[in-house]
Amino acid sequence: MGWVKVIEGLDPETRHQDILRITAGYEFPWDYQRSLEFALFRTYCVPSISALLARTGEFEHRPQKRYDDTALLMGELVEHGYDSERGRESLRNVNRMHGRYTISNDDMRYVLSTFVYDPIDWIDRYGWRRLHPNERLASYHFYRQVGMRMGIKDIPDSFQEFHRFKTEYEHEHFVYSDDNHRIGTYTLRLFQSWYPGLLERPVATAVYALIDDRMSTAFGFPKGSARVRAVAEAGLRARSGVVRLLPKRRVSAGSGDPGNRTYPGYPVGYRPRDLGVEQVQTPGD
Repeated sequence: MGWVKVIEGLDPETRHQDILRITAGYEFPWDYQRSLEFALFRTYCVPSISALLARTGEFEHRPQKRYDDTALLMGELVEHGYDSERGRESLRNVNRMHGRYTISNDDMRYVLSTFVYDPIDWIDRYGWRRLHPNERLASYHFYRQVGMRMGIKDIPDSFQEFHRFKTEYEHEHFVYSDDNHRIGTYTLRLFQSWYPGLLERPVATAVYALIDDRMSTAFGFPKGSARVRAVAEAGLRARSGVVRLLPKRRVSAGSGDPGNRTYPGYPVGYRPRDLGVEQVQTPGD
């Protein structure tokens, strides 16, 4: 039986953790990871968010570590569940790091919304199949529960309302700032660092093409080429055509080393509390 048949038989409200683990770990691990990279990139178009990141200096001095910390902690929640031992430890770590700074509830809600909807948009556009309605709702219910455990207030009560909040927040807050440009440039350089030096310019050109015009304006980046976008999207869809022919994955991609560059061999030899910025251990951690 294929995974879609399994997903069809699960309630997206009560079994959202199981559904999202199937989606992210078995059906679309590569797409899910790429979509979250662009989701985080998108949040840096909000000046209040980019200003905070600029003040911390993390993106300037340790962008790869900052990226790996976020990806691994969120991966722990998806793979093991937010109420598992590793999930609770991950959430304590996330809350401890956020607690160092003054962050508005609306900014927190917005970042949370990108984790729900950006993967959905990416997979519908570039994935080897469209998402089942249960997968869409499961993503909303999963991250709503994560947000509540992070102390985020007033998370909309439905999939549609949360999407409306995200859209309206972007229309209101996506404006250019020097901090947007600075953090966007650091992140672009991080993307480029994953490839041989000769590909630096093509990587930048592809990123410019794949982000939308509002993001380009908010970052102060050049508008992307429609021709390059068409080529990049054709390549992504060609990849999905190949994936569609492969056997069903039988081991979750989240159970092994996700290929991070900061913590070799993770999760072997590590705990979620080992991730993140330097911190003072408190009793009970």
